[in-house]
Amino acid sequence: MKNRIIYLFLIGFFSLMTSCGTSKSKHHKPDLTAFNNTKPVVTKVSDSIFVSGKNSLLKNKQGLWELYTEGDPLEIGLTTGALTDSLLQKQQRIFFSKITDFVPSKFQQKLLRQFLKWFNRKLYLNVPNEYQTEIYGVSQYTSNEFDHIAPQYQRSLYLHAAHDIGHALQDLALVGCSSFAAWNEKSEDGNLILARNFDFYVNDAFAENKIAAFIKPKEGFPFMMVTWPGMIGAVSGMNLEGLTVTINASKSKIPLSAKTPISILTREILQHAKNLDEAIAIAKKRKVFVSESIMVGSSSDNKAILIEVSPNKMDVYDVPNSDQLICSNHFQGEAFKDDKRNQKQIANSHSEYRYERMQELLSENPKVNPEIASEILRNKDGLKNEILGFGNEKALNQLLAHHGIIFKPKEKLVWVSANPFQLGEFVCYDLNSIFNENQNETKSFQEENLNIARDPFLETVAFQNFKKFKIEDHKLDSILEKKETVSPEFLQNYQALNPDYWVVYYKTGLYFYQKKEFLQAKLNFEKALSHEITTVPQKEAIEKYLKKIKRKLK
Repeated sequence: MKNRIIYLFLIGFFSLMTSCGTSKSKHHKPDLTAFNNTKPVVTKVSDSIFVSGKNSLLKNKQGLWELYTEGDPLEIGLTTGALTDSLLQKQQRIFFSKITDFVPSKFQQKLLRQFLKWFNRKLYLNVPNEYQTEIYGVSQYTSNEFDHIAPQYQRSLYLHAAHDIGHALQDLALVGCSSFAAWNEKSEDGNLILARNFDFYVNDAFAENKIAAFIKPKEGFPFMMVTWPGMIGAVSGMNLEGLTVTINASKSKIPLSAKTPISILTREILQHAKNLDEAIAIAKKRKVFVSESIMVGSSSDNKAILIEVSPNKMDVYDVPNSDQLICSNHFQGEAFKDDKRNQKQIANSHSEYRYERMQELLSENPKVNPEIASEILRNKDGLKNEILGFGNEKALNQLLAHHGIIFKPKEKLVWVSANPFQLGEFVCYDLNSIFNENQNETKSFQEENLNIARDPFLETVAFQNFKKFKIEDHKLDSILEKKETVSPEFLQNYQALNPDYWVVYYKTGLYFYQKKEFLQAKLNFEKALSHEITTVPQKEAIEKYLKKIKRKLK
C-alpha cells in the first residue's frame, strides 16, 4: 500500500526528470548578476562539524543536523551546498535508487516522459528568481553521477515540484499529515502553540539526515525550517517574527501545466510575512498546481488560520470564536465545502478520522503545552482509544513521519523530533538566541533544559516487533509480486509481529487467494474486516475478494 503511493510519486518524478532534456527550460539559468558568486571555503572541524565563515553545519547528539547560513540567495545556496555536499549526494543516491526500484516499465517511462515534456514547460517561470538562485547555488554541489537524467540545476529545480507532480498526476494525497493549533483559553499560558506530523515517507534512509536549517537572508526575516539535503522549500518552519507555516495535502485534479510548487510558496511566506494578512497577500500572488492546506500561525495575531489553495481558487479558513484549529487532509472553508473531490476525500480517506481523533484528544486536554502536544503527535490509537495496529494511517502517529514539530511563536521556541519518526527526543531551539551575533558555530543550538524526552514506546518489545514487521512486510510484498511460496510459520510470525493491524490478515488472504486455497483466504479476509480498515476503498476491495471466493466455493 505504502509502496504503491511512493511508486506513483517516483514515476511522476522520474518522468519529469527525463523530460527536461528536450524541454525549452533545459538551458534556462537564473539571473545571478546581482549576487555574490564567491565559492565558500569549508573547514572540517570534525566528522560532524563543518564551518565556513559565520556559516556552519553540525550534527547534534540526537542525530539532527543543524545548519546555519546567511547572505544573499546565491551565497546561501552555495554555502548550503558546500556544507552539505556529502549529505546532498547521498540523498540523491537514495532517491534515485528508489526510482530504479519502483519504475518497472520503460514503456511507462516513455509515455509519461512525452506528457511531461509539455507539462513542465513553464515551471521555471513560476519560481521567484531568489529561490531559483538559491537552488542553483545548492545544485553546484550535486553529483554529476545523475547528469544523464538532467543537468544539475534543472534536476534540482524540478525536485522541488516532485511532491506536487506526483500528487497531481495520480490524484492522490501523498502524505497523511496531521496538525493542530491552540491559543487563548485552549493554551496553557494563553499564547499560541502549534504542532504537526509531517507524514512523508520514502524509506528510513531518506529521513536519516534531516536538517534543522536556520537561515538569515539579506532580504526578509530570519527563519528556521526542517528539511533534507537539497531541499530549500519549506514544509515546516517559523520565522523570527513568530510566524509559522506547515502544509497538508488535499485532493487535487490534474492541471494543465506546472506552476508554483507549494513548498516554494510556503518558503516565500516564511521569509517575507510577519503576520496573517501578509501571508494571505503572498498566497494570493502565486498560482499553484495542486490542492493544499497551509496552516499559518502568527505571534502578533495570537492565532492560526488555514490558507486553502487549489489550481483554481483560494480560501481562508478562520474559525470565529474558537481557540483551536485542526487540519488533516481535506478542506474546511466555504469555497471548497461542496467540492466533489473534497467530499470524496472526506468520505473515502482517513482524513476525517484523524481530524476527529485530534478533536477527541484536544477535548481531553483542556490546556495544551509542548509536552501535551508531543503526546498527541505520538498517539498511536484510534477513536475512543481503539487499538489500530502499528502503522495504520488512521492513527495520528503512523510510525512513518519524516518529523514532528511543535512551535511556540511568541517565545520563538520550536521543538523538532529526532529519529525515529516523531518518537525521538524533541529538541528545543530558541530563535532569539540563534540569530543573535554571539552564536557558537561549533556547539549545538539546542536549549537542552527545554527538550522533551524520547517516547518510552521506543523501549518496548512492541516497537522491536514493529521494526521486524516492516522487514517481513516488505518480504511478503515481494513474495506476492513474484507469486512465490512461503511456509505457514512465516505467515504466523508475520501476523504475530503486528496482530492488531488489518493489513497482516489482508496480505495473508491475498497469498492464499493466489494459491487457490480459498477457505484460508476467506478466513484471513474476514479477520481483516474485524479490524479497523484504513479507507473505504480498501474495505470494499476485501469485500470483493470475499464475493469472488463465495462464487468459487459454490
